[in-house]
Amino acid sequence: MPESNKIIVGLDIGTTKICVIVGQLAENNKLNILGIGKASSQGGVSRGMVANISTVVNAINAAVREAEKQSQVKINSVYVGIAGHHIKSLQHRGTLTRRNGDEEISQIELNNLESEMANLQLSPGLEILHVLPQEYKIDGEDGIRDPVGRIGVRVECNYHIITGETSRARTIGRAVNNSALEVADLIVEPVASAAAVLSQAEMEAGVALVDIGGGTTDICIFQNGYISHTAIIPIGGDRITRDLQEAFGILKEQAEEVKVKYGSCFPTEQMRNEVVVIPGLPGRQSKEISVYAISQVIRARMEDIIQKVDFEIQMSGIAHKLHGGIVLTGGGSGMKDVSQLFSFFTGLDVHTGRPGQHLGRGMVDEVRNPMYATAIGLVMTGVEVELKTGSQYRPNEKLVPLEEQQAMPKQEAVVEEVMEDTQNQKENKKSPGWSTPYRGISLFKNFLNDWLADDQDDFQN
Repeated sequence: MPESNKIIVGLDIGTTKICVIVGQLAENNKLNILGIGKASSQGGVSRGMVANISTVVNAINAAVREAEKQSQVKINSVYVGIAGHHIKSLQHRGTLTRRNGDEEISQIELNNLESEMANLQLSPGLEILHVLPQEYKIDGEDGIRDPVGRIGVRVECNYHIITGETSRARTIGRAVNNSALEVADLIVEPVASAAAVLSQAEMEAGVALVDIGGGTTDICIFQNGYISHTAIIPIGGDRITRDLQEAFGILKEQAEEVKVKYGSCFPTEQMRNEVVVIPGLPGRQSKEISVYAISQVIRARMEDIIQKVDFEIQMSGIAHKLHGGIVLTGGGSGMKDVSQLFSFFTGLDVHTGRPGQHLGRGMVDEVRNPMYATAIGLVMTGVEVELKTGSQYRPNEKLVPLEEQQAMPKQEAVVEEVMEDTQNQKENKKSPGWSTPYRGISLFKNFLNDWLADDQDDFQN
């Protein structure tokens, strides 16, 4: 049976679509894509946030079934993306004073220092989603990336801390749990997209990742290899569709088709002579719409998005250090001439990023598209979390078909029962929000699953 610490599943709950991707870490540290599942959000998500739980549950179930069918893996646990304008970030410095400065600094000490950041006092209703270390300072020497193995008394670190509303996290958790799935972790979506699209060289040079989704535009800015600024703008490609719908009095589906087939961010004089014919409602005449007018509507909204993105870039304080320019991804990055418009207004180099450099085998061609950047990044970040928590991977292990998994003895139910009891104990002590930052699947669960898997192998032998 595929183990939970080997098969990683990402769940992207987007404004326009729900996407599930099943991945497996290969021996060359590439990600093999085993299955993909997609379903329309059908209005259950608004501006990146779950608005209708039952609608989202139906969409999740549909996407999961498709992903399970393709991958032949039973999905139990998922790494889920979280977005929305409630996502904020702040900087904080942590300090560790060591009793024995002659001993080498250990990773355990750094982990303890990072864990202390989770105890920061926040405004009511907020919780910490990520604690991301930037650079360290040891006894006055700054600019240190990896302090492990060094000697010193005073260790300081600048942390980039990302927060979100507890109520939003609970709503996502409820939707996922109602789909009979476990939330392995909540990952802020721009962090996931960056993991899938950006190279280490780009992050070192300084780069702004801009993920234009259906309901939000996510921004993640890097300098010297680490995140220095994150922001989420509650406007995306779906707003452009609505603008077209309202401007020309057409249906939403027609507006989306017009945007994709004929839309451009740069109106030209040549477009004045081009016309798109839109079928009318039953018993009514069709409409003729100028391609020039279509592009004018698109450009107006895209300029609005660009201005807000540029504001966040300026707020980061390192706009002049973004030698890697801007990398666009997400479904909205496929808009014609969008890169040129971004470059025109920001003065930075702009290109489109695709989640391809970290992929190995499997359904690679299908997911090498900017619209899958977040979902791929959720799988990659899930791999990182599990490696960080000590899980051991056994790449390329043979997968067991779903029908065989369902026919196996109910040992797996023991794991679920123990985990449910453990979770109930935790919920009695604290709120059901995910207040522990950047956590992975518990070590106890990994141990118990490994033990049961070995017992299952003995049983079959």
